[in-house]
Amino acid sequence: MFETSLLKNKRILVTGGGSGLGAAMGCRFLALGAELVICGRKLDRLEATARDMREQTGGKVTTISCDIRDGAAVDSMMDQIWREAPLDILVNNAAATFIAQSEHLSFRAADAILAPTLHGAMYCTLAAGRRWIEGKHGGVVLSILSTSTITGRAFTVPSAMAKSAVLAMIRSLAVEWGPKGVRTVAIAPGPFPTAGATGQLRPEGRDAGWTSLNPLGRTGEHSELADLASFLVSDRAGYINGEMVVIDGGAHLRSSGAEDLLRWTEVQWIEQRAARSRA
Repeated sequence: MFETSLLKNKRILVTGGGSGLGAAMGCRFLALGAELVICGRKLDRLEATARDMREQTGGKVTTISCDIRDGAAVDSMMDQIWREAPLDILVNNAAATFIAQSEHLSFRAADAILAPTLHGAMYCTLAAGRRWIEGKHGGVVLSILSTSTITGRAFTVPSAMAKSAVLAMIRSLAVEWGPKGVRTVAIAPGPFPTAGATGQLRPEGRDAGWTSLNPLGRTGEHSELADLASFLVSDRAGYINGEMVVIDGGAHLRSSGAEDLLRWTEVQWIEQRAARSRA
């Protein structure tokens, strides 16, 4: 689909790059000539993913253990990256979510979602942007959001709030940082099943409904999102700034994705809370 040199000489950091969509995007970036840095909290997972990526692509992959909820840790990570060479692209992919009745959310549970999804994305964006601007080095920030930024979404309220706030950030920075050579863009994926997200959002007993409600009758392929991400961070998309691209087969035009949960019984919610407590 693309020239194999589309991302040649680009250094890209993907947060939460050790699994799921982060790993899928990272592998595609490598295949298109990029040099990759992946970060996350679990170094063993990052290293295993990096080995697989190197075997598949022959590309250069660096792993950094970093809790992006900690601004000082993010700054330290960026210092470590910049000691070798500046980044060219940041992908804010790391996030957290789970389904819950909002009236039962504790402050701690809400913070567990807001901290990586909102604060982590902001910390990484500010840390990279500051270095780009001070060094007069152009950059691109791609944030992976959600169609809840358009529709809202019951039962995942902290996630919908955080993703909407990040969308406000990329639109605001598009104006503020665009003149300084920094582009900000976003993707709002629909259902792209991953082990982590499926476990949190589609527990046993929940209506599978992803395909039946989608106008295209299917979920997304990871390669489809990875290709879109590759284009948006490339120089070919150099005139796209402050925009969010939806890739969901038109699903958000039918449903926010939470309507089935309105039919859950109190017993189902009690069982769900108990399962989360055990986890």
